[in-house]
Amino acid sequence: MESEKTDYPHLIKRKFRELFSQTPLIVRAPGRVNLIGEHTDYNMGFVMPASINKAIYMGIHKRDDQVIAIHSLDYNESFQTRIPNIQPSGKLWPDYILGVVEEIKNKNHDIGGFNIVFGGDIPPGAGLSSSAALECATAYGLNQLFNLGYNSMDLVKMSQAAENQFVGVKCGIMDQFASIYGKKGHLIRLDCESLEHVYVPFHSEDIKIVLFDTRVKHSLASSAYNERRSQCEEGLRLIQKEEPALQSLRHSTEEMLLKYVKPYNQTVYKRCCYVVSEIQRLLNGARDLENNDLSSFGRRMFETHAGLRDQYEVSCKELDILIDLVSVEPDVLGARMMGGGFGGCTINLIKAAAVEDLIKQISKAYRAETGTEMLAYVVDIEDGTGILE
Repeated sequence: MESEKTDYPHLIKRKFRELFSQTPLIVRAPGRVNLIGEHTDYNMGFVMPASINKAIYMGIHKRDDQVIAIHSLDYNESFQTRIPNIQPSGKLWPDYILGVVEEIKNKNHDIGGFNIVFGGDIPPGAGLSSSAALECATAYGLNQLFNLGYNSMDLVKMSQAAENQFVGVKCGIMDQFASIYGKKGHLIRLDCESLEHVYVPFHSEDIKIVLFDTRVKHSLASSAYNERRSQCEEGLRLIQKEEPALQSLRHSTEEMLLKYVKPYNQTVYKRCCYVVSEIQRLLNGARDLENNDLSSFGRRMFETHAGLRDQYEVSCKELDILIDLVSVEPDVLGARMMGGGFGGCTINLIKAAAVEDLIKQISKAYRAETGTEMLAYVVDIEDGTGILE
């Protein structure tokens, strides 16, 4: 289980006074889980994320020059540059912040220099979107600080563009959307094509959302993510040769894939089959939740994992071990790998009374099979990005 919670707002204020002799504005931007709908966002499908009680906390304050000064509590590192000279830092973690500034500049908004101190309890590399939270905290904080007048959707799109363009990860919109738009006790059923969203109540006292962290992140992760996206785009191109009006895989069918994709590229066909199946699985799962049928919803989560393992091929040995271990447990309603793949966390729906014992049991079995200590996080669904008073 997790250690005692760190009081990040207090630590940030203290460090801010020490470094800059200022009292900052404090922004909280949460990480996210995604119950079902993986790798569907960049195919204009549906997703069902929620923001959680793990977050990036950021202190931010204006300067009277053009300097950007950033300090990371968790890395115990500082970085400094000037607004006219923004370029990738070579360290990665500052780039999530600098990318947002670049997007603001691209919109011809002038901002002055600023100081930032940030930290948080979103485990890095666990698939909980710490990078999106950092982008959203930056966008939200700068919007407040310089009265830029952006609305929530503007902040989401700027944060996504920062990761796509500046950082170079071609992520869909889900992570940033969930961090900004999250609502306590609710999932978000997001249509990634129209960006319409519906809040779906999810606050069963009898069921807990538990994340099992493999503690591994294989080097394939980033390159394979972009490769899968390219494969989906290739599948769409093959269909569009015969169905030019089709705008995304979201509107394709299994018949189209069989007819237009499979004869030319078996691998691309498998990837696209997973996406089309997963979009339908999410819509069916949404109906399960409306009917308060968590057992059926949980079974669909297991089906999603099988698709990610066998068709999309973004799982790994450690993730599969964790799914195999819980699949025989009657107190686990559903489970799957979550995030880009090749490591990170599984997400599990577990009967509340069984959580503590099951964490011990699965942790022991995982250690015996892999030699690695698993971490477990019990998460609650919380509100999205905002200012802490």
